[in-house]
Amino acid sequence: MENICAIATPYGRGAISIIRCSGDMAIELVNKVFKGKDLTKVKGNRIVYGHIVYNNEIIDEVMVSVFRSPKSYDGENMCEINCHGGVYVTEEVLKVMLKIGFRMAEAGEFTKRAFLNHKMDLTACESVMDVVNAESKLALQSSLNALNSNLANLIRKLREEILDLLAKIEVNIDYPEYDDAIIVTHDYLMPHLEDLINKMTNILANSKISRIIIGGIKTAIVGKPNVGKSTILNMLLGENKAIVSDIAGTTRDIVEGHIRLGEISLNLLDTAGIRDNSDYIESIGINKSKETIKEADLILLVLDLSRDLENDDLNLIELVKDKPHILLANKNDLKPKWQRDDVLTISAKNNIGIIELKNKIYEVLKIKDFNATNPSLNNIRQKKLMEDSLISLKQALNNCKELVDISLLEIDIKEAFDKLGEIIGESYPEELITALFTKFCLGK
Repeated sequence: MENICAIATPYGRGAISIIRCSGDMAIELVNKVFKGKDLTKVKGNRIVYGHIVYNNEIIDEVMVSVFRSPKSYDGENMCEINCHGGVYVTEEVLKVMLKIGFRMAEAGEFTKRAFLNHKMDLTACESVMDVVNAESKLALQSSLNALNSNLANLIRKLREEILDLLAKIEVNIDYPEYDDAIIVTHDYLMPHLEDLINKMTNILANSKISRIIIGGIKTAIVGKPNVGKSTILNMLLGENKAIVSDIAGTTRDIVEGHIRLGEISLNLLDTAGIRDNSDYIESIGINKSKETIKEADLILLVLDLSRDLENDDLNLIELVKDKPHILLANKNDLKPKWQRDDVLTISAKNNIGIIELKNKIYEVLKIKDFNATNPSLNNIRQKKLMEDSLISLKQALNNCKELVDISLLEIDIKEAFDKLGEIIGESYPEELITALFTKFCLGK
């Protein structure tokens, strides 16, 4: 492996910067410019004090952590240079490393090496950036769960069960004369396939909440023009990000905001008012709003309590009925013109109902039912592979009920086995691995 280095801490001023160095000769190379203890004689998992010196010039006073293969982050020899956190001094130390034999690491290359050196499975690698980016306790717990390989262990157990079925089928096909082998019949296969399908269905159900907790809940605020959507956005954000006006159609595009709400985070989208309209520019915003509704994890549909419900309101209620949504009856500080049992009344202008709205979001998304310690699929790639595996097993089960020859059922069962392997990286195309790790920062 080549010797690589990169800055592992956020770029900018700070108390400390860390430059990570890895490779077969990493310790020897850093030792060339380190004045202090001989790093080649320092035991692993130790930190020592000294200076980085190049061409007889002291570059910085540092602490160097030494890690020896295989007991390091990526399984290789590593040094982490803790230098002062100024931009200039950090870059100067990095320049020295590049001059003495290191090359700049590619994005995610340290974690990629950890995967290739069997220090992490693929789900653990993906969870590294989830841990770094976690914005709530639940998001952190769920990410750490994957980082600790709990998800990978669960996937491996599923694959072991499938592999056992495949082995029994193979023995029946290739060695029918073997008396001690279990005879694999359709009646034998069906309960095993049903059990696997139920387990994977439960994992996917738990994963739906996990993904939005980690990635943030894409929340669309929709409604007719001038019902208070932008005021609600500003109320939740605690700032005047959206323009508030009595003129209908003021919001022509999607206005975005981000807040942390207890154990979750919301990616708020204030959309253009939806109505029948001949204004060309406004119609573009309305079409964008309708697309946002399709993509949203949660919809806050705002209705004006001080005006009679119109066809546009009723059409919107019908539009969102099959998606997680909350009906907000805004302007409860004014005389109400209508009443419904399925709405939450608020006054965005006067900040009335904000606590009730937060509680309702938890209720609708079933956040309190989510157990972050249960293994879950935390991204779209993992979810898609699990769904594909489930489809293959369901196809095998349907064919089993139709009494299709068992040798043909093996094709779908093997497909399910391979798809699960891709989740944890035990069967994967090389280009997938390269693409995945380019999403990481350089120091990871």
